[in-house]
Amino acid sequence: MDMITGKHRLSATNADLSGSRFDDVNISGSVLHNVNMSGMRVDEANLAGVHVSSANLAGARIFGCRLEGMTINGLLVTDLLAAYENTKAKGAP
Repeated sequence: MDMITGKHRLSATNADLSGSRFDDVNISGSVLHNVNMSGMRVDEANLAGVHVSSANLAGARIFGCRLEGMTINGLLVTDLLAAYENTKAKGAP
């Protein structure tokens, strides 16, 4: 199914959308619950204000991203990275 141009509201329940592609799409305000996104790739996306909870992030890789204000368990990621770099600079393994 192709959706090209226009505004559409999609509701999918107990569906297999694996292999789908989204390009230049606005899904702001969407809710993803009990969704398998393993192996998913997100490039050049605006995830500002995204809330992730009770998710399996094992093996997740984040790189080349703006991290201002991003927290993990209430801790600023920029502070965690700065502390890591400081420890590394002091020669700790």
